[in-house]
Amino acid sequence: MNLDAVGRHTPRTVDDAEREAAVIAPVVDRDGSDALLFTKRADHLGEHAGQMSFPGGGREPSDTDLEATARREANEEIGLRADEIRVLGRLDDIETVSEYAVRPFVSRIPDREYVPDEREVAEIVVLPVEELTDRDNYESERRDHPHYGEVRLHFFYVGGYTVWGATGRMLVQLLELATNWRMPPKVDRVVDPDADFPV
Repeated sequence: MNLDAVGRHTPRTVDDAEREAAVIAPVVDRDGSDALLFTKRADHLGEHAGQMSFPGGGREPSDTDLEATARREANEEIGLRADEIRVLGRLDDIETVSEYAVRPFVSRIPDREYVPDEREVAEIVVLPVEELTDRDNYESERRDHPHYGEVRLHFFYVGGYTVWGATGRMLVQLLELATNWRMPPKVDRVVDPDADFPV
Protein backbone atom coordinates (compact mmCIF):
# COMPACT_ATOMS: atom_id res chain seq x y z
CA MET A 1 0.00 0.00 0.00
CA ASN A 2 1.11 3.54 -0.71
CA LEU A 3 0.33 4.95 2.71
CA ASP A 4 2.17 8.20 1.93
CA ALA A 5 -0.88 9.08 -0.17
CA VAL A 6 -3.04 8.84 2.95
CA GLY A 7 -0.76 11.31 4.70
CA ARG A 8 -1.11 13.77 1.80
CA HIS A 9 -4.91 13.52 1.78
CA THR A 10 -6.83 16.54 3.10
CA PRO A 11 -9.75 14.92 4.92
CA ARG A 12 -13.31 16.19 5.02
CA THR A 13 -14.23 17.21 8.57
CA VAL A 14 -17.67 17.01 10.14
CA ASP A 15 -17.78 19.42 13.06
CA ASP A 16 -21.50 19.83 13.74
CA ALA A 17 -22.39 16.28 14.78
CA GLU A 18 -24.18 15.68 18.07
CA ARG A 19 -22.08 12.58 18.75
CA GLU A 20 -18.43 12.03 17.88
CA ALA A 21 -16.40 8.86 17.56
CA ALA A 22 -13.01 7.84 16.23
CA VAL A 23 -11.36 4.65 15.02
CA ILE A 24 -7.91 3.35 14.21
CA ALA A 25 -7.74 1.86 10.70
CA PRO A 26 -4.82 -0.47 11.51
CA VAL A 27 -2.37 -1.67 8.86
CA VAL A 28 -0.11 -4.59 9.75
CA ASP A 29 2.75 -6.16 7.85
CA ARG A 30 1.95 -9.87 7.71
CA ASP A 31 4.54 -12.08 6.01
CA GLY A 32 5.80 -9.14 3.94
CA SER A 33 2.38 -8.02 2.71
CA ASP A 34 -0.02 -5.39 4.02
CA ALA A 35 -3.19 -6.46 5.80
CA LEU A 36 -5.89 -4.65 7.76
CA LEU A 37 -7.04 -5.53 11.25
CA PHE A 38 -10.77 -5.50 11.97
CA THR A 39 -12.89 -6.34 14.97
CA LYS A 40 -16.14 -8.25 14.77
CA ARG A 41 -18.54 -6.57 17.16
CA ALA A 42 -20.16 -8.68 19.85
CA ASP A 43 -23.64 -9.94 18.97
CA HIS A 44 -25.25 -8.49 22.12
CA LEU A 45 -24.32 -4.87 21.37
CA GLY A 46 -27.26 -2.60 20.62
CA GLU A 47 -25.75 -0.76 17.65
CA HIS A 48 -24.12 -2.57 14.69
CA ALA A 49 -24.04 -5.91 16.53
CA GLY A 50 -22.02 -8.58 14.76
CA GLN A 51 -20.64 -6.19 12.17
CA MET A 52 -17.01 -5.83 11.14
CA SER A 53 -15.44 -2.58 12.25
CA PHE A 54 -12.15 -0.89 12.98
CA PRO A 55 -11.15 -0.58 16.66
CA GLY A 56 -12.61 2.57 18.16
CA GLY A 57 -15.67 4.13 19.71
CA GLY A 58 -17.36 7.20 21.11
CA ARG A 59 -15.59 10.27 22.44
CA GLU A 60 -15.53 10.72 26.22
CA PRO A 61 -15.32 14.12 27.99
CA SER A 62 -11.85 13.16 29.26
CA ASP A 63 -10.46 12.71 25.71
CA THR A 64 -8.30 15.67 24.69
CA ASP A 65 -9.16 15.16 21.02
CA LEU A 66 -10.50 12.51 18.64
CA GLU A 67 -7.08 10.92 18.14
CA ALA A 68 -7.00 10.37 21.91
CA THR A 69 -10.45 8.79 21.60
CA ALA A 70 -9.24 6.37 18.93
CA ARG A 71 -6.16 5.41 20.94
CA ARG A 72 -8.09 4.90 24.18
CA GLU A 73 -10.85 2.86 22.54
CA ALA A 74 -8.39 0.66 20.62
CA ASN A 75 -6.61 -0.08 23.87
CA GLU A 76 -9.87 -0.93 25.62
CA GLU A 77 -11.17 -3.12 22.78
CA ILE A 78 -8.10 -5.12 21.74
CA GLY A 79 -5.23 -4.13 24.05
CA LEU A 80 -3.46 -1.99 21.44
CA ARG A 81 -1.15 0.32 23.37
CA ALA A 82 -0.95 4.00 22.46
CA ASP A 83 2.82 3.77 21.94
CA GLU A 84 2.33 1.01 19.34
CA ILE A 85 0.22 3.23 17.06
CA ARG A 86 1.96 5.21 14.32
CA VAL A 87 -0.68 7.49 12.81
CA LEU A 88 -0.02 8.05 9.10
CA GLY A 89 -3.00 10.21 8.17
CA ARG A 90 -6.76 10.60 8.28
CA LEU A 91 -9.64 9.57 6.09
CA ASP A 92 -12.75 11.69 5.67
CA ASP A 93 -15.08 11.90 8.65
CA ILE A 94 -17.98 9.49 8.12
CA GLU A 95 -21.55 10.19 9.23
CA THR A 96 -23.31 7.02 10.32
CA VAL A 97 -26.95 5.94 10.49
CA SER A 98 -26.55 5.91 14.29
CA GLU A 99 -25.94 9.69 14.06
CA TYR A 100 -22.24 9.66 14.86
CA ALA A 101 -19.50 11.48 13.00
CA VAL A 102 -16.60 9.01 12.97
CA ARG A 103 -12.99 10.10 12.36
CA PRO A 104 -10.71 7.32 11.00
CA PHE A 105 -6.96 7.46 11.72
CA VAL A 106 -4.94 5.24 9.37
CA SER A 107 -2.09 3.77 11.39
CA ARG A 108 0.70 1.22 11.32
CA ILE A 109 0.57 -1.20 14.22
CA PRO A 110 2.63 -4.29 15.11
CA ASP A 111 1.48 -7.66 13.81
CA ARG A 112 1.12 -9.40 17.15
CA GLU A 113 -1.60 -11.24 19.01
CA TYR A 114 -4.23 -8.89 20.40
CA VAL A 115 -6.75 -9.78 23.08
CA PRO A 116 -10.39 -8.78 22.48
CA ASP A 117 -12.52 -7.31 25.24
CA GLU A 118 -15.33 -9.86 25.08
CA ARG A 119 -17.88 -7.30 26.27
CA GLU A 120 -17.50 -5.48 22.95
CA VAL A 121 -15.46 -7.61 20.54
CA ALA A 122 -16.35 -11.15 19.46
CA GLU A 123 -13.27 -11.66 17.29
CA ILE A 124 -10.17 -9.95 15.90
CA VAL A 125 -9.74 -10.52 12.17
CA VAL A 126 -6.79 -9.68 9.90
CA LEU A 127 -7.64 -9.54 6.18
CA PRO A 128 -5.01 -9.25 3.41
CA VAL A 129 -5.18 -6.09 1.31
CA GLU A 130 -4.54 -8.27 -1.74
CA GLU A 131 -7.84 -10.04 -1.15
CA LEU A 132 -9.74 -6.88 -0.23
CA THR A 133 -8.74 -5.38 -3.60
CA ASP A 134 -9.78 -8.48 -5.56
CA ARG A 135 -12.75 -7.30 -7.66
CA ASP A 136 -14.36 -10.73 -7.27
CA ASN A 137 -14.66 -10.07 -3.52
CA TYR A 138 -16.56 -6.77 -3.87
CA GLU A 139 -20.09 -5.77 -4.74
CA SER A 140 -22.32 -2.81 -4.06
CA GLU A 141 -25.98 -1.91 -4.03
CA ARG A 142 -28.06 1.24 -4.11
CA ARG A 143 -31.05 1.80 -1.86
CA ASP A 144 -33.03 4.74 -0.50
CA HIS A 145 -32.32 5.74 3.08
CA PRO A 146 -35.03 7.55 5.08
CA HIS A 147 -32.62 10.31 6.20
CA TYR A 148 -29.81 10.39 3.64
CA GLY A 149 -31.73 9.70 0.43
CA GLU A 150 -30.12 7.45 -2.14
CA VAL A 151 -27.06 5.67 -0.76
CA ARG A 152 -24.54 3.21 -2.13
CA LEU A 153 -23.57 0.35 0.17
CA HIS A 154 -20.27 -1.47 -0.26
CA PHE A 155 -19.65 -5.12 0.60
CA PHE A 156 -16.23 -6.78 0.79
CA TYR A 157 -16.35 -10.58 1.16
CA VAL A 158 -13.06 -12.09 2.35
CA GLY A 159 -12.37 -15.28 4.27
CA GLY A 160 -15.97 -15.79 5.30
CA TYR A 161 -16.28 -12.24 6.66
CA THR A 162 -18.23 -9.30 5.22
CA VAL A 163 -17.04 -5.71 5.67
CA TRP A 164 -19.85 -3.23 4.94
CA GLY A 165 -21.68 -0.23 6.42
CA ALA A 166 -19.62 2.72 7.63
CA THR A 167 -16.49 0.57 7.78
CA GLY A 168 -17.05 -0.42 4.15
CA ARG A 169 -17.20 3.27 3.20
CA MET A 170 -13.95 3.95 5.04
CA LEU A 171 -12.35 0.94 3.36
CA VAL A 172 -13.34 2.17 -0.10
CA GLN A 173 -11.58 5.49 0.48
CA LEU A 174 -8.52 3.88 2.03
CA LEU A 175 -8.10 1.44 -0.87
CA GLU A 176 -8.63 4.18 -3.46
CA LEU A 177 -6.00 6.38 -1.78
CA ALA A 178 -3.39 3.72 -1.09
CA THR A 179 -3.80 1.09 -3.85
CA ASN A 180 -4.72 0.81 -7.52
CA TRP A 181 -8.22 -0.41 -6.60
CA ARG A 182 -11.08 1.80 -7.78
CA MET A 183 -14.76 1.63 -6.96
CA PRO A 184 -16.65 0.38 -10.04
CA PRO A 185 -18.76 3.16 -11.58
CA LYS A 186 -21.95 1.06 -11.58
CA VAL A 187 -23.63 -0.69 -8.68
CA ASP A 188 -24.32 -4.41 -8.89
CA ARG A 189 -27.98 -4.01 -7.97
CA VAL A 190 -30.67 -1.58 -6.84
CA VAL A 191 -32.80 -2.82 -3.95
CA ASP A 192 -35.86 -1.72 -2.00
CA PRO A 193 -35.20 0.33 1.14
CA ASP A 194 -36.37 -2.52 3.40
CA ALA A 195 -34.49 -5.30 1.56
CA ASP A 196 -32.39 -7.64 3.66
CA PHE A 197 -28.67 -7.03 3.75
CA PRO A 198 -26.63 -9.73 1.96
CA VAL A 199 -24.52 -10.77 4.94
